Amino acid sequence: MSAPARSPRPSRPRSRRPRWGLRLATGGACLVLAVSGIGHLLVRELDSGIHRVDAFGGLDNRPKNTGGGVNFLVVGTDGRERITPREKALYRLGGAPCRCTDTIMLMHLSGDHRRVSTVSLPRDSYARIPAYTDATGKRHPSHPRKLNAAYAEGGPSLAVRTVEHLTGVHVDHYLEVDFTSFMKTVDVLGGVKICTARPLKDDHTGLDLPAGTHVLNGGQALQYVRSRHVDGTSDLGRIQRQQRFMAAVVHQTTAGRILLNPVRFNRVAGALLGSVRADHGFSAEDLVALGRAMSGVTPASSEFASVPVVLPGVPVKGAGSTLRWNRAKAERLFTTLREDRPLVTHRPKRARAIPVDVDPARIRVHVLNGTNTTGLARRADRALHATGFAATGSPADAATPDVRHTVIAYDPIWDRSARSLAAAVPGARLKPVAGQGAVMQITIGADYKGVRPVRVEAPKTDTAGFGAVTGDEVVCPEGGATRSL
Repeated sequence: MSAPARSPRPSRPRSRRPRWGLRLATGGACLVLAVSGIGHLLVRELDSGIHRVDAFGGLDNRPKNTGGGVNFLVVGTDGRERITPREKALYRLGGAPCRCTDTIMLMHLSGDHRRVSTVSLPRDSYARIPAYTDATGKRHPSHPRKLNAAYAEGGPSLAVRTVEHLTGVHVDHYLEVDFTSFMKTVDVLGGVKICTARPLKDDHTGLDLPAGTHVLNGGQALQYVRSRHVDGTSDLGRIQRQQRFMAAVVHQTTAGRILLNPVRFNRVAGALLGSVRADHGFSAEDLVALGRAMSGVTPASSEFASVPVVLPGVPVKGAGSTLRWNRAKAERLFTTLREDRPLVTHRPKRARAIPVDVDPARIRVHVLNGTNTTGLARRADRALHATGFAATGSPADAATPDVRHTVIAYDPIWDRSARSLAAAVPGARLKPVAGQGAVMQITIGADYKGVRPVRVEAPKTDTAGFGAVTGDEVVCPEGGATRSL
């Protein structure tokens, strides 16, 4: 019996597979070429928008970068030439530019691209401006001034030289951001969310924020980071707000995957670089590479610190009141930065906490049980103690067991403490009682749902002693009402 004739049909799929594979490979190659071509065009477009400055010309005897990583000197200048009349009036930006640096920061990207450390240098820091020759050829000897005077006297190169002389940190790149680029970048991000446990009001900048969570546009964000007259902390308080703001930006860009989205990244970078000034060695390709590296950085791996200072300020002839650094702590801080080590010592992970105005440890609380649930007051007392409140440890029953709503009775002179306690007990109602004294009385009602963690808005300093915090400690907690102003 002869073998059956073979059908030619099975051979067709075999011949098609290589063709589809070839087409997919060819299409993939075309896609790679197209994307790389678009990326090249974007880089060229961004590069053409960068304004260049000679930040390193004539510098000598510079510290070496031996520990790895990349160091940026970032300054925020009082440039308001391109601010519109409406913006000047709305955000209190009138007056002539002072050619000075409102903000001075050292930013360190670790060698493994997993950590960004930002150290704020108070602009009123005492500094000896190194000897220099100005544009007219006149020689100036070394002399004492505030740190921000270096830029005013000799521009970016003298600012770099002074910072390197003070810190011993080698500056690899220089970036200068003015009011316009700051506002545009925030607006392109879609605004930035910040939260405050107390109202913030500054008549000088026009800042007027009630307590709570807000999404700030570019102009409002500028008011927030510039305000120095919110409380008695002046520039040090402003530095803390700037750090919270930067942590919020890191959270927003990483959570929204902006750094991994070429279109959105290009919009943000274009807004920033449209009016930023950078050293000649910093190219748009460096910016793209930096964005790629930063895509792995999270609020938890971003660190913020300010140079420790000795208070009160010290007057200097011709400079006014200056802030002297705590040299021992400052040297540890900059040694850590130079050696590419984390600024924040390891801390156990804690639940995200609500920021409050008053440290819970300073708030005394007596708990009463207004329900029929046995032991509820004792559990609430222990929960408040675990969260950090000074609970009395002697809970008791309320006069009646049918309280519907949890109530906090407090003396009106302790209203800030009462609001901080209320933040830890969702839904609790505040009841002012004149003459009650310093001890808050909380009566647990049927609507009690437990105690949530809180933290004082001014974060505790780290054990190394220079006040470093991670971004996740200062960004707004998830949830809660947000308002756009």
